Amino acid sequence: MAAAIRERVNFGEVLRAYRELMKLRIVSLLVFTTITAMFVAANGMPELGVLLPTALGGVLAAGGASALNQYIDRDMDCLMQRTARRPIPSGRVAPINALLFGLALVAWAVLILGVFVNWLAAFLAFVGAVYYVVLYTLLLKRNTVANIVIGGGAGAIPVLVGWAAVTNTLAIEAFVLFAIVFYWTPPHSWALAILVNKDYAAANVPMMPVARGEEATRWQILLYSVQLMLITLLPALGLLMPIEPMLGWFYVVSAFLLGAGLIFLSARLIQVKSKAMARTVYKYSSMYLALLFLAMIVDRLL
Repeated sequence: MAAAIRERVNFGEVLRAYRELMKLRIVSLLVFTTITAMFVAANGMPELGVLLPTALGGVLAAGGASALNQYIDRDMDCLMQRTARRPIPSGRVAPINALLFGLALVAWAVLILGVFVNWLAAFLAFVGAVYYVVLYTLLLKRNTVANIVIGGGAGAIPVLVGWAAVTNTLAIEAFVLFAIVFYWTPPHSWALAILVNKDYAAANVPMMPVARGEEATRWQILLYSVQLMLITLLPALGLLMPIEPMLGWFYVVSAFLLGAGLIFLSARLIQVKSKAMARTVYKYSSMYLALLFLAMIVDRLL
């Protein structure tokens, strides 16, 4: 009886460790942007026969890329307090197991998307995983202060997957959604980098606060927040010009209010140079993207 209980406990711990490798909290936000792109592309509720396999493929692709990222960064993760308890540095998952797990998830994602959705969506999901693992993790993260700026494209590719899943093609509207996530990534990531600046410095990772200083980072957060707000208002052009609008007034008003909040907090971060304020900006930016894309869904359903 005792042995059976220990076996169940150990299985639960192993399962929890592999879930941590996938970073499901972050993955859920990425998949939500994918689903939102599907609603916008379909001008309403997409077919469940396409929605469900696309969401599953998105979870597997993003989760697999996360596992591969942690496999590559295992040496660096040991040096940072924030990441030292991740599955690999803590010894709960062997590096080779994490590698095989990540590769298997990406492979299953491509297969599911290709067979049940379309091969353009499958190809884009594969490109997103390669972008994150190779371009960002291997080539950019440890070598340039532009790592987050360029690497942000990896987190923006899921919206292209969603668009392609519905239309089997890509359009300018899909790249507007891509740009929104792309420009959201730097202020979000740099706010976190300010919070864990000592960790990145200890691991010799040239994040913006390490390479350029926290003051320059605060100004960059504000600059990107302003650019982000302008980009989020691009769907309003169709409401003001004789062209088909991408989204309606509900979204536009929501985007303006959410963007104004982000700009206000970013400006406050320049005035109030504290970790608490950086944490506020980081938390708001996470909520910001979720609410912005939720506004798109609501707009398409109204």
